[in-house]
Amino acid sequence: MELKEHQPPMSIDEQINNLKNLGLLISNEDYARTILNDISYFRLIKAYGLGLKEKNSSFNGKVTFEQIVELYFFNANFRQLLFTQIERIEINLRCRIANYFSCAYGVLGYEKPENFINSDYHKEFLEDIQNDIFRNSRAPFIKNFKNNYSDGKIPLYALVEIFSFGTLSKFYKNMKPGDKKAIAKLYGVGYTYLESWIEHITFVRNICAHYGRLYNVNLSKTPALYKQYTQQGISSLRVFATLICIKHLIPNDRHWIEFIDTVELLFEKYSDVKIELMGFPPDWKQILTS
Repeated sequence: MELKEHQPPMSIDEQINNLKNLGLLISNEDYARTILNDISYFRLIKAYGLGLKEKNSSFNGKVTFEQIVELYFFNANFRQLLFTQIERIEINLRCRIANYFSCAYGVLGYEKPENFINSDYHKEFLEDIQNDIFRNSRAPFIKNFKNNYSDGKIPLYALVEIFSFGTLSKFYKNMKPGDKKAIAKLYGVGYTYLESWIEHITFVRNICAHYGRLYNVNLSKTPALYKQYTQQGISSLRVFATLICIKHLIPNDRHWIEFIDTVELLFEKYSDVKIELMGFPPDWKQILTS
């Protein structure tokens, strides 16, 4: 296979001309210049032009620059909304894991490999948390334990606050089955599902944190879904599956209902959004509230 050569860089005006040559309608070039000075051509056109034209082909002369921009802003708004729900789970999970594990094994029980399944993973975990402690060495609570306690060690209930969500996910994955079950029971789910969901939500959280795309994209880290959802044709590849996981991990309270209502308002505001490209079925609100 013949390898491609990199394309030369283009000025903003050259980018606009290129888009016109590709059949994209640009009615206001000043607006296009403003947008392309704020959002890179690659981030905007390459990502959000997907689905609006055939692969390696031109636009059909009916797609507008504004449509692509609207999809970008929808994604940004949706991503921010989703991040707040993931934050709820992250904080809650830190609390429940730290409380359970500290009571079961002591506040420094995380240091002992016999309290986990895999000693090699545990060794990597200890190396990771030493790096986390070093990076957070100026945090007041880290200084307090370092300077005022005889061993200078950080108890799990405090240490867990500087875990990344990825580290928290790995910590749970390496816990013993009985301990995983005890944590999962607090959520009313099986531990194999909880393990899968935490890994998946961690992946989506990182997309949110790095301003990534959730609209019209297949997620490479997929969750295990209950049969009731797969039988309805719901795909684990799309972000609606993430919402299903979240639904089972947080209370069906006013905050969740407000989130759902706000997502619905976003769909109404950005009329070019195709909810099926995010895995949303027609009865998505009923699924998320039942």
